[in-house]
Amino acid sequence: MIPVVAAMSLVKSDEKHLRSSQKNGQNRALSSEQPPPMIDYQFLHQMCQDPGLHNRQHPETTDEAHQQFMKNYHKMFITNSSQSKLAIMDSKSDKVKASHASLLTHASGGYTGGPVKESLPKTQTVDVLTHDIRDHTALLHKTRKSEDPEYVRTENIKTLRKLGRKYPFERTSVENTAMADILKTFPSVTEVVSHKVLTELCGLAQMDVWSEEDITLFGSTGFHLILKGSVAPQSYPYVHHKGNASEFRCSTPPPPEGEVVLTVGDAFGTFERLENREPNSRILTVKTLEPTCEFLRITCSDYKRTIEQISHRDQTEKMTLLSSSPSYDLWPRQPLLKLASLIAWISFPANTVLVGEGFKSPFIGFMKSGECHVLRKVEIKHTLPNGKQEQRTKQVVMGKLCPCESFGEISVLLDEPISCSIVTATAVELAMIEPQKLKELDEVTLQLLQQSSTRTFGNLSEDDIHEEYMQQELKREWNEYKHSAVVDVINYKGIRPGYGKWSK
Repeated sequence: MIPVVAAMSLVKSDEKHLRSSQKNGQNRALSSEQPPPMIDYQFLHQMCQDPGLHNRQHPETTDEAHQQFMKNYHKMFITNSSQSKLAIMDSKSDKVKASHASLLTHASGGYTGGPVKESLPKTQTVDVLTHDIRDHTALLHKTRKSEDPEYVRTENIKTLRKLGRKYPFERTSVENTAMADILKTFPSVTEVVSHKVLTELCGLAQMDVWSEEDITLFGSTGFHLILKGSVAPQSYPYVHHKGNASEFRCSTPPPPEGEVVLTVGDAFGTFERLENREPNSRILTVKTLEPTCEFLRITCSDYKRTIEQISHRDQTEKMTLLSSSPSYDLWPRQPLLKLASLIAWISFPANTVLVGEGFKSPFIGFMKSGECHVLRKVEIKHTLPNGKQEQRTKQVVMGKLCPCESFGEISVLLDEPISCSIVTATAVELAMIEPQKLKELDEVTLQLLQQSSTRTFGNLSEDDIHEEYMQQELKREWNEYKHSAVVDVINYKGIRPGYGKWSK
């Protein structure tokens, strides 16, 4: 019996050992199983953007697109090493959140909220933000900060200093435009120069840096805008405005009353060189009050050269416009120069009446850009709903004025009413000569101007106007009939364009 019992005990022990080994093998198998792969949806979206894949516009997938997709599809699965790194980062973030929650618990006596959320970066837009109020308040504070006038002014000064450190030939046209837009926000600059000239001058502006205190600067050499530091004027006035040369008649200008300090954003100096004054005279001088001062400087010589270039370019543009006009293409150069010197530029928006039929023209106009309609009045008989007829006056478009054409010469020269109305069809830019300026022309040029000019659409008879009116009315009625027929056909089956499924 003893051997049998021993054998049975051995069998039971072997069964226990087998069961334990099977259990350990199952555990090892479960531990060896890999977690499900993670998908990089951003890369998957990029692959699906291939135009050769199947979509609404392409019902079939091309072979090249299919091969390209099958070649790269495995790249959208994140590797194990990346997953482990992500798991480590998640565990670290959980520890940080747990420690943050514990701090809140010890500080306030109990943390009752859910898991602590990390605020998203401030650079993200509102569309991708969570419902965490901290994300929205951060963006709101940033928006308020950007709208603060002091903050905008500080940022503009930083931009000017950054652009001013470059030489004029190193700056691009975009940078010069940005500099001009910033300078237009400073009243100390716009009070002494126009926006058009300022845009040209920004290509010549330079930076002056003085690293010592109590240095005397001579503002008579150019215009200076303070970008850093402060100065004290040594004479008054310290800025020369155009046309106020009488303020500098005194050889020794008086000092400013009280203690005047010019800081960042203020200006001193002049754009125009003062006559009969030495560059090192006391006029327009200032003294630095800080060890480091920076100025944006535009010299008088650069300003003078810029004004001459603008004037020459403007005169050339006027001459080109006059010589392109059919009435003045055969004129000699000398009379054209005299006539061009009287021209001033002016702009009008669309639907503006420049001159009315039966009234004197307020100026002679030369079309530079845009288009104008020429209208004439016509008397017609209108039938009322009750069958009675009455006389009415309507306007008929008889033609249009295009660039390089002119109007109003005869009306201004002979002081007589114009025979048509002129209305702008689009935004228009004109070269204008006012009647009082014609007195500056000599008699020969006036006679030449009168002989070269004709009345604007003055050769039209009443029959021509009535015929044009009838043609326009027939065309209008035919268009209305076609439109109503199309609408009736569309609405017959209940189709309403722009609504329901027809809005797509």
